This record gives sequence, structure tokens and C-alpha cells, in this order.
Amino acid sequence: MDQRIKEAVDLFTDVMVYGTEKVIKSVDHPLWKEYSPEQMQMLKLISKEKRVTSSRLAVLQSVHKSAISSRIKKLLQKELIRIAETDDRRTKMLEITDAGREVLAQSDKALTEYIEKLMSEEIEDKEIDEFLIIFRKLKKILKMDGV
Repeated sequence: MDQRIKEAVDLFTDVMVYGTEKVIKSVDHPLWKEYSPEQMQMLKLISKEKRVTSSRLAVLQSVHKSAISSRIKKLLQKELIRIAETDDRRTKMLEITDAGREVLAQSDKALTEYIEKLMSEEIEDKEIDEFLIIFRKLKKILKMDGV
């Protein structure tokens, strides 16, 4: 394996693990105290997928379906998601509500403000542009593989 690819994977993993931890601890917003990071991630996934099953959410969050059930229950109770009506009564599709979209918008705003402040101290505009180009390519590659 090309050593650069191994280093890229290691760096990506480090940024995901330690970056997530730092952001969760540093973003001071009431929503981040009310909802767990896993619930917020689930809300984001449901928003992106439009309609999604709990089984698909378990795959996307890389957890057992029982962990998903608890998160779904909490988001349903808070009316951030709902069970969508479908032709097939055996399949329960979840979708985000307007209240869920509002929670996501507030969370995204707080997160964006924090990341913007963090990056403005160390990263130049040119580097942000390069980062975006690379991550757009990665997203396109991953989407082609059905991820």
C-alpha cells in the first residue's frame, strides 16, 4: 500500500475520532445538551435520506438495531421525526418533521460557527478550497459505490 494512503487513512480516522470529541465538548449550545451526538447524527441521516428504515439507519450508524430503536423512540417522542405512511404496512419508513429540521438548522449553525472559528485560526482560504475539492471527489467516489 502506498504510504501516503495509509497516512491519509490514519489522519482521517484521527480527525474523525478526536475532532468529534473536541467538537462535542466545545460547542456550547442547549441542543447539544438535550440531544446526544448519536441522536443528532440520526436526525441528520434521516434528513439526508428523506425516508429511511431503522435497519438502514443501523447500517449507516454502524450499530445494532436495538441501539437504533432507543434513539428512534426518543426522536419520535420529541416529534422530530415521524413514521411515514407507505403502501407496505410491514415497512416502517421514518422521515424528519419541521421541528426536526429546525433542530438540525440550529445545530448546524452552532457547529458551523465553531468550525469556522477553529479553522480561521490555522487554515488559509486556499487550503479550505483544496479540502473541499478532495472531499467532493471522495463523496462522488463513495456514492458511486452505493455508500
